[in-house]
Amino acid sequence: MNERTDAPSILVVDDDPDIRELTAEFLDRNSMHAFTASNTTDADKLLADRRIDLIVLDLMMPGEDGRAYFHRIRKDSMIPIIMLTALGDDIDRIIGLEMGADDYLAKPFQPRELVARIKSVLRRAPWSTSDDSRSPTERYDFDGYTLDVDQRQLRRDDGSFVDLTSGEFALLLTLVQHRPRVLSRDQLLDLTRGAAANPYDRSIDSQISRLRRKIEPDPRRAQYIKTVRNIGYAFAGVVRSSDQRVEV
Repeated sequence: MNERTDAPSILVVDDDPDIRELTAEFLDRNSMHAFTASNTTDADKLLADRRIDLIVLDLMMPGEDGRAYFHRIRKDSMIPIIMLTALGDDIDRIIGLEMGADDYLAKPFQPRELVARIKSVLRRAPWSTSDDSRSPTERYDFDGYTLDVDQRQLRRDDGSFVDLTSGEFALLLTLVQHRPRVLSRDQLLDLTRGAAANPYDRSIDSQISRLRRKIEPDPRRAQYIKTVRNIGYAFAGVVRSSDQRVEV
């Protein structure tokens, strides 16, 4: 593998040796550092010894499975995670998204699609520097929250932070920036994932539900993220942007 200090380091955790080998080779050819582990014990060792920017994690593995490992990682880290699920298994995909995974991909998958999704998730990651043209002071305040674009964080007025996955942050930012416009699910997928979007992806609904649980006073009666029946979603809160203009 070519050693480039600016290349993202990707850890692939999967008990299938063919998937590990083929995925690692393709990632290396696409300017990424690929590391592999056949189980979570080996994955822990790599995470302890190296800087890893993103984990590709198989949901079903012998021993500690991907679901249990995901919860263990999330206790200490918000490193982006893409879950690999069985083909056509909607339950596994829903579980992965409900847990807070940044994205998912069904097996068997095309390596090019995995690369596209990795790049999309990394662009949304809190430490991403892919958008240098954006103002470092850009932020949005609404009802006790500050959405800091440069830091990729949602902060409460008391100084505490709301734990958002990179996908949840991208979704909230998109809704806020396009307020009060109603955006369809397809538009939200395109705006937050770009080329990696799947036109049949229903993960937007799961992410909206998680966001509401994290920021709404009463998620069952949303006051910020409104559902517009048969159309999509819109941000309805009063927002003050960093240039001090107030908009409804």
